[in-house]
Amino acid sequence: MTNGPRGAVEAVDTVLAALADPTRRRLLEVLAARGAATATTLAGYLPVSRQAVVKHLAVLDAAGLVSGGRVGREVRYTVRPAALDATARWMASLAADWDRRLAHVKRIAEAAERESQTDQTKQ
Repeated sequence: MTNGPRGAVEAVDTVLAALADPTRRRLLEVLAARGAATATTLAGYLPVSRQAVVKHLAVLDAAGLVSGGRVGREVRYTVRPAALDATARWMASLAADWDRRLAHVKRIAEAAERESQTDQTKQ
């Protein structure tokens, strides 16, 4: 993502905010399938205007998820997977932390259950 933990958090926040919109997620899906496309082409896949597509692409670009490059008179957009990969790594790390916590809770519960069973057999 970016340098330092604070920058990393801000980058993840930006990516997640961009992905919160279903139209932007659909744009990413279409771009991933096509490889590259213009805003006009992308508008053909969505129930929104070309101008709306351009605005959505600007949000995705600001989040580092797509990039636009001029080819002649057209601007062609492509997916930039690095920001999405970094967000996925953050989510995997978060999931691993929760897995460790839940495993710890499970060990405590199992130990308490064994102790309870031992106490009952002594009576």
